[in-house]
Formats: sequence, structure tokens, C-alpha cells
Amino acid sequence: MANLRTGRRDRRWLLTLLAMAGVVLAPLSAASQESPEPAPEEVSPLPKGKPPEMNTWYAQVLAHSPVGINVTHFWSKDRKLRAETVIAGRRIVTIIDETTYYAYDLLVRTGIAVQRSKAAIAQDAERQRPFGNEYSALIRQGAESIGRDQLGGRDVEVFQITDDRGRRKLWVTDDERRLPLRVFAFQRSQGREMTTDYLNWQRGIPILNAFFLPEPGVDIAPLSYEEYVEKQSQRVPLGPVPVLYSDMLHGY
Repeated sequence: MANLRTGRRDRRWLLTLLAMAGVVLAPLSAASQESPEPAPEEVSPLPKGKPPEMNTWYAQVLAHSPVGINVTHFWSKDRKLRAETVIAGRRIVTIIDETTYYAYDLLVRTGIAVQRSKAAIAQDAERQRPFGNEYSALIRQGAESIGRDQLGGRDVEVFQITDDRGRRKLWVTDDERRLPLRVFAFQRSQGREMTTDYLNWQRGIPILNAFFLPEPGVDIAPLSYEEYVEKQSQRVPLGPVPVLYSDMLHGY
């Protein structure tokens, strides 16, 4: 019984850290499914001069909160996403493709694979990329432009919204891509602030499709979307890590 209480305290502590890092949380699960062996791929050597731009993205994200600093790396290719972050010494990996949401702890090599909702899949076409879409999210919530500025030597436009939840402020590049460079959030219910900085945006880097598959040897529990929602509603403990990007699983 003591070990059970300790495990529950550890999980609650991890969820608190993740919430302060500004991610949207939902529970996980565990069982087992072997990842398919990826077909060999080749990446052509970069040609001389400027190579053609591929639809791949990378960014490093730093989230500053009273808990500390959290670092996440994002990679995407078309509609595929891989995100890696280390929280409380645990390396959490999220992989999202056209149909499935994977989330696992790479240290203990266990996690889940949940079928994404129809709404989330349909909304992929509206997203510029699988991550870094704070601009469109805040506009949907009613944010308005409050002026222009410079941040890190780049021209930016600043948007803000204040409501019952608190205040969110966003600095995005002043161009058609609207890349987020900084996000500030004040959570009214907790009286806490969090700032997220997007660093080192890159586009067009070569990435193999195999990078968006779980590593061999990870014990993956398959769940349909309906099974996941049912277990979540019953508060059934699911897996070693929480779902971090719930809009990509449930839709917004």
C-alpha cells in the first residue's frame, strides 16, 4: 500500500510539472504492440546552391515557469510530428501521424498508441504544421492585435486576449507564416505565469519517415479512440506519461 501511495504521489508531481510547462494534459495507457519494421529510405545528398524547400519543420521550445525551465524539441514532416522533452529526468516522446497518437517514456520503454479522433484528423488540413499553431488558436479564442514590435532582431506582431481563464499574449513573425516566437500566459485560477520561447526555427531539413515511428523494443498499448475516452472518463490509470498535445488527439 505504501508503494501504491508513493507511485500516485510521483504521478501527481509529474502532472503538476507538465501543467506548469504549459501543455494540455490527458491520461495515457499501456499494453503491447510491435512497431512495423520501416522500409529502408534514402536521403539524397544536398545539391549545390539553395536546395528545394521541403515541408519539414524544427524548433526548440523553452518554457519558463515557477517550477523551472522545460525544453522541448519539435520535428514535423507534412502531417507527422515528433516531440521530445525531458521532465523530472524522464525522456517523454510524442509521435503523431495521420491516424495515430503515440506517447511513451523512452527510459522505461512503455507507452500507448491511440487512434486519433475524426475531428482531429479532419483539422490537420487547417494546420500550417502539426506544432507551433498558437496564432490560429488564439485568433479562434478572440485575440486581437495590440501592435508591432521587434523580438530577437525580427519584426513581430503582438496579439493578446484576456478572459475568465486569465491572459495570453503572443509574439508572431510579421509575415504570412505567423511563426510564434514568444507566448506569455497568466493562469488566473492559480495566479501563475508562464513564458514560452520558440528558438531556432528551421524549415526544409531532410528527415526520414522512420524518424516518426517508435523505436524498436518500446512496449506500446494499442487503444481505439473510444476505448481511450471511456477509460479516461472512468479515471482509469493509463500508462507512464500523459497526453501532452490533446488537440492533436481530440481536436480543438
